[in-house]
Amino acid sequence: MRFAFARVTLAAILATSTPAIAAAEGWWHQFHDPLIDTAVDNALAANLDLAAASARVEQARALDQRGHAALWPSASLGGSAEADSVSRQTPFGEASRSLGFPRHYELYQSGAEAQWEIDLFGGLSARRRVATAQAFATVAEADGVRLAVIAETADACLRLRGLQVRIALAQDQARLRAELANLTRLRSREGLTSDEEANRAEADSAAATAAIAPLRLALAFAIDRIGVLTGDAKPWRLQIERPGLVPAPLEPALDADPARLMRRRPDLAAAEQRVAASHAGVGVARAEYYPHVSLGGLIGVASLGTASITSGNAVNAQGSAAIRWRLFDFGRVDAELAAARGREKEALAQWRQAALDASAEVADAIAALAEGHREEAELQRQVALLTRSRDQAQAAFTQGVLSRSDVVQADRVLAEATDRLAAAREALARASVAAVRAMGGGYGEEATQHG
Repeated sequence: MRFAFARVTLAAILATSTPAIAAAEGWWHQFHDPLIDTAVDNALAANLDLAAASARVEQARALDQRGHAALWPSASLGGSAEADSVSRQTPFGEASRSLGFPRHYELYQSGAEAQWEIDLFGGLSARRRVATAQAFATVAEADGVRLAVIAETADACLRLRGLQVRIALAQDQARLRAELANLTRLRSREGLTSDEEANRAEADSAAATAAIAPLRLALAFAIDRIGVLTGDAKPWRLQIERPGLVPAPLEPALDADPARLMRRRPDLAAAEQRVAASHAGVGVARAEYYPHVSLGGLIGVASLGTASITSGNAVNAQGSAAIRWRLFDFGRVDAELAAARGREKEALAQWRQAALDASAEVADAIAALAEGHREEAELQRQVALLTRSRDQAQAAFTQGVLSRSDVVQADRVLAEATDRLAAAREALARASVAAVRAMGGGYGEEATQHG
């Protein structure tokens, strides 16, 4: 039958209404949709935001390694060979001739040099803690980018699935309204109804056909969005030819406990590490009040010729100790310490703001899921009643009690309700993704256990 698609689609929607349970790592697989699985895999492999985040992690780890290395002595090897010819027309040349020094000579040098700044007052250790905390924050931020890319990709795929279903329903509804308009026009010609009613039916048919265009445009936008997230838009244009149903929504384990949120949400973990880095930065600034002591040493050989460079007389050794103390700098250290404390306060305020935002997102996610389930249940009830009503109209038409236009009208009302149910199903599935993202799905101790 011409109207079978709406009932088949509705049956499929109702058959997949049982929600899946979201796992911590790989939670998007719980949708059991090959489109989502493939899109997320491609996004993890080719998304440019993820590539940039990975590069930032490499930089932060390198800086952290440099901070650790600063606590230990540094050593270097060196060597040189030079040939000189001294002018006799210079004061140095005249002195060399008077003392019997050669005018032409070759000098060869080689040796090892070491430097070590002793961390007496914790300045270097504080710098190391700054670098380590910043590295941890960068890693957490990269995990946040990964979670965002996965969630946005899954959301875009769900949007695409919802639009595919709604376009099919809109096309079916356009056919229903076109048939109703034709029947109404025929009845108008037979004098059974007015021209005004026929015109209104044809206007409704035109409106139903026009409603398909915005859905197709939104579908194109969804495909382009997936292409941006996965690094290539071309493969996803083929998905128009392979429509699918909206997957059942996930049921993430919603937990608004602050301690668990700190472990689950990468943005909160990053904000916490930024606070730790700024606190260590105060220690770096405070260490400038105290002396900086460093030790140095050099051992090597130097000779005017290669023949004697291995003799004991060619050995050259030197030891040194240096101290640097900023005693009179007209308040520079005070200003640097005040600035460091200001940065610490700023980081703490940002952490508190991130915690407030996270709590609000979790509350919104809980509300969206709860209301979404209520809306879906009522729409399912409405569609079930309208389905029975449409079947009754079909039976009455078969018995000659109702006209064909009455059956088409019942089909039209059912199609509209089915479209609202499909839109609600899409919104609920996308709300479940937002809830998983709000709870930091796939990050923290759960990710470690499942990784």
